[in-house]
Amino acid sequence: MADYKGIKGFKVTSIAGDPTNKVVGDVYYDTTANALKFVADGGAPVGTWASGGDLTTARSVLGGAGYASAGLAFGGKEPGKSTKTESYDGTSWSEVADLDVARDYVQGAGLQGAALAIAGSAPVPAGGTNTGKTESWNGASWTEVADLSRGAVAPASGTYGMGCGIQTSALYFGGGEGDGNTLALNESWDGTSWSEQGDMNVAKAYGAGIGTSNTSALSAGGLDWIPGSTVNTASTEEWNGTAWTEVADLNQGRGFTCGSTLGSTTNAIVFGGRDFTAPTVAVSLTEFYNGSTWTEVADLATGAYGMGCSGTPGGSGAFSAGGATPSIVAGTEEFVAADYQIKTVTVS
Repeated sequence: MADYKGIKGFKVTSIAGDPTNKVVGDVYYDTTANALKFVADGGAPVGTWASGGDLTTARSVLGGAGYASAGLAFGGKEPGKSTKTESYDGTSWSEVADLDVARDYVQGAGLQGAALAIAGSAPVPAGGTNTGKTESWNGASWTEVADLSRGAVAPASGTYGMGCGIQTSALYFGGGEGDGNTLALNESWDGTSWSEQGDMNVAKAYGAGIGTSNTSALSAGGLDWIPGSTVNTASTEEWNGTAWTEVADLNQGRGFTCGSTLGSTTNAIVFGGRDFTAPTVAVSLTEFYNGSTWTEVADLATGAYGMGCSGTPGGSGAFSAGGATPSIVAGTEEFVAADYQIKTVTVS
């Protein structure tokens, strides 16, 4: 029977513990663990959160687009409703052109140089009103484009939903009405206009919208509320361009949470949020979705909710910016996938 040396032409190295210089593909015997190990590719769900540069202006319930080394954050609550837009280079944030319409609870889609700001709560003399307004970002300025269908017909239902996708192919789903009822509505953006599509199975608001286009998305977590009651949900649904299908629940239901693809909707994370079974608790938990199940992975250093976050397809790492703890904060964290991971060879 051939041995490893006969097949590969060299012996397996023995070492106490794991090597300091790790190269993907290396095989070795760990004499401390008495186990044969190898160095595999990194990637999710192996990763960590690292501190990034603070926003120039602290705010919560803001929109985000892009990814960890090229992000965009806009709108939010300062505590007043904000028009501010900031651009991130992976190290620091800098102010760029303002939104045309000040708003909080705004959702984002797209990249740093080509994004959408969707819906939100805009100021009026009496206080605030939900809006279906959509603005498009070209890297230098915002331009108002077509309103959500729901916003044009019933402005009170234009906010608290979830958005994702890119500038020319996006979704906005869920949300709430002025009377306190949650919605299952789903709208698709084709680069020119919004159109109503198949509703979600579970009506909810303040969840994580994650997706790469108007044909591939996840709705994860959120809140279901009726007058006098607010309930966390762990519900997750997957959109295929035609219909929503219920898939595995999050491990922890929560609202005001964020999510991002790490390349696709079957390689995604949800992080942070607010646990309404204990209203003052800001969640730090991060969960990874592989297309069938959610797994708990590295926590945020600081639990927060209502953050601006990335959500771009194919982006290199996710970011979480601002939010509330419950105090409004300016901090940024970046999720970085590991370059490698150590695997133990098992024999049965």
